[in-house]
Amino acid sequence: MPRLLLVEDERSIAEGLKVGLEAEGFQVAWARDGAEAVTAWERSHPDLIVLDLMLPGMSGTEVCRTIRARSDVPILMLTARDAEVDRVVGLEIGADDYMTKPFSTRELVARIRAILRRSSGPVGTPDAVEAPVEANGVRVDRARHEVLVDGAAVELPPKEFELLATLVEHAGRVMTRNQLIDEVWGSDYFGDTKTLDVHIRRLRGRVEVDPRAPVRIQTVRGVGYRFADA
Repeated sequence: MPRLLLVEDERSIAEGLKVGLEAEGFQVAWARDGAEAVTAWERSHPDLIVLDLMLPGMSGTEVCRTIRARSDVPILMLTARDAEVDRVVGLEIGADDYMTKPFSTRELVARIRAILRRSSGPVGTPDAVEAPVEANGVRVDRARHEVLVDGAAVELPPKEFELLATLVEHAGRVMTRNQLIDEVWGSDYFGDTKTLDVHIRRLRGRVEVDPRAPVRIQTVRGVGYRFADA
């Protein structure tokens, strides 16, 4: 039974979601504010966090930053705002997905299940070891979860690591936006392509000499992205 941490300060919303999620087979713990959320996460180690952006005291963005600095637990952020800046901020601080209120419990359940499927990763044989790949001064080692840029180690969150690995493995080839989303987020991803753009921007900040004039991760207008092989 997957364990969820629901962080929502409005009792009526939280109680309704808790009942609905438990009816779908989830074990749900409820935190009413940001500080309580961090404590509950440390105590219960949930499989996924459903996190409201607008919380009293410690905000949802602060909670997300705090947890993401110490864990890769999937985070689905809820926001009452539909402004693009809110969605982008949520993704930039480490949320795996976002939903704008109001939404149906059915859609929430579908997104949670999709995120859990993606986070579990593909199951391979124990002896299958992927060889490191390298292109244009960037070396990616999936087995060790290591990235070297011009010989220097670079720490990447899981989704950025997967995105970079996919681009380097296909160096020299143009990958469409849909191909990248399918490879990294899965074919059952519900969000829009803004998520991909945010992660590309963050990756450029880590692997490019000048992110404003990218040389390695190139944009192919109207199509997608290409990792330059030389």
